[in-house]
Amino acid sequence: MRLSALSLIVPDYDAGIAFYCGQMGFELMADEDQGRKRWVEVRPFGGGPSFVLARADTPAQKAAIGQQGAGRVWLFLETDDFTRDHARLSAADGVTFEEEPRHEPYGIVAVFNDAFGHRWDLIQRA
Repeated sequence: MRLSALSLIVPDYDAGIAFYCGQMGFELMADEDQGRKRWVEVRPFGGGPSFVLARADTPAQKAAIGQQGAGRVWLFLETDDFTRDHARLSAADGVTFEEEPRHEPYGIVAVFNDAFGHRWDLIQRA
């Protein structure tokens, strides 16, 4: 077995696609109409598990947007060129870095928030 995908709660499918594929540079893997909902799957171009964008429908789901990690960083985007990707993401609409890049024993890292409030680490491993 292997982890293939994670669900990421967003307010709207099209807003999720526009942000993750437009601003973050992810690849749109699937966008299939299923009647009441859509199967929308995006993945970073470098591979790894994909994200199934889940449109928040109920008040509880809407309240969970950006809170899936309970206020903690819970998504880790690994890069082979921190400087390049930090600059690209810093210029992207909807991406807000919380800190300047820092050097840790495990690599270079900086925490950022995406357009929906999800907290990520951008990391280049040592």
